[in-house]
Amino acid sequence: MFQSLSDRLSQSLRTITGKAKLTEDNIKDTLREVRMALLEADVALPVVKDFVERVKERALGQEVNKSLSPGQMFVKIVQAELEAVMGNSAPLNMATQPPAIIMMAGLQGAGKTTTVGKLAKYLKQEQRKKVMTVSADVYRPAAIKQLETLSSEVGALFFPSDVAQKPADIVAAALKEAKLKFADVLIVDTAGRTAVDAEMMEEIKALHGVLNPIETLFVIDAMTGQDAANTAKAFSDTLPLTGVVLAKADADTRGGAALSVRQITGVPIKFMGIGEKTDALEPFYPDRIASRILGMGDVLSLIEEAERKIDKSKAEKLVKKVQKGKGFDLEDFRDQLQQMKNMGGITSMLDKMPGMGNVSAQMAQAKVDTKQFDRMEAIINSMTPKERRNPDILNGSRKRRITLGSGTDLQDLNRLLKQHKQMQKMMKKMKSKGGMMNMMRGMGGMMPGGGGRFPGM
Repeated sequence: MFQSLSDRLSQSLRTITGKAKLTEDNIKDTLREVRMALLEADVALPVVKDFVERVKERALGQEVNKSLSPGQMFVKIVQAELEAVMGNSAPLNMATQPPAIIMMAGLQGAGKTTTVGKLAKYLKQEQRKKVMTVSADVYRPAAIKQLETLSSEVGALFFPSDVAQKPADIVAAALKEAKLKFADVLIVDTAGRTAVDAEMMEEIKALHGVLNPIETLFVIDAMTGQDAANTAKAFSDTLPLTGVVLAKADADTRGGAALSVRQITGVPIKFMGIGEKTDALEPFYPDRIASRILGMGDVLSLIEEAERKIDKSKAEKLVKKVQKGKGFDLEDFRDQLQQMKNMGGITSMLDKMPGMGNVSAQMAQAKVDTKQFDRMEAIINSMTPKERRNPDILNGSRKRRITLGSGTDLQDLNRLLKQHKQMQKMMKKMKSKGGMMNMMRGMGGMMPGGGGRFPGM
């Protein structure tokens, strides 16, 4: 996420970090690099100008002169100003008589309907809310069906609608039903606009008038850069937006939308979509994103994700098993692979680790085959329980059966067995520290050309 911006900024700031004294001359070149990095990231020009001016003003001020390490203080200033540009974290406002109405707006193809499903799941899981969804998109019949499927998947109530109905009638009926069903939240999906046209804007204004929502969220595709912020501005001029959701943020290497949208619209970013799964929605924390952009990682998000997604009972069971000296078999190995997959995979985890942000990018550049983990799981699933618990019994005919059953070859199986042996040794040496970090240390040996480590480590 925001990888090219992160690389450029980290490179720009490296030269100044060790400076014992900051002067207008020695920060000039760094600021020029910072300005270029932001412009290349498609950050809006007025935002870049303000940002650079504020950094310069603070860097030449008293707080740096009194600092023991002015170079490091400069990096702290850049981080603080990145946070300021993105605004404060802004949670959803639920302070209203139920149902709290959340209205979603956005352009066609921005990921609005998917975001409704993700938000419904987030509210159910994190805030224990009873959620109902409804689609007022009568122009795209597939949107209604898509939302029905998503709602069923995340366990939200769904109010059915039809393309023959008027959007205002749909939302009025949905609101009535939400009250009857004692729903805490009603999320309304509106029709995506292909452009900001007057007729469609009038329709969404009318819907807003019927609903009077407590939250009006604008969903934008993060990959469209500052254009996303400009579109949000056009909407906020017509509609009283309360927040923005950055969809597809995981695929955005530049970060133009994240750094422009708050200053251009005056509206906070409340969430960002970081994948296709229904649980791939995170609250937007500017301080954590600034830290990630500067290559300092995002340990808090990683811990929160682990709290939500790691099966604690399995983790504790593994720790006790290893501490008792019972070894680490292939069933344990498979559990660890699944836990890592739940955490968004290896690249998602590395992105959040301090100093590791560039490793996932290097993995992509080196065309590292991350699907190898799926193949490993398939191999283990093709074994009998006895073979998983005691892989030493695997002879030639057993190996042939396993590779045929998993659609892999002998090389894949032997690599897995070798890696498992390495991890067994590691677990014996580090009995007290449990599974996941040992797992991370061992994973490098599975990477083609990794030499037993992740590329770049």
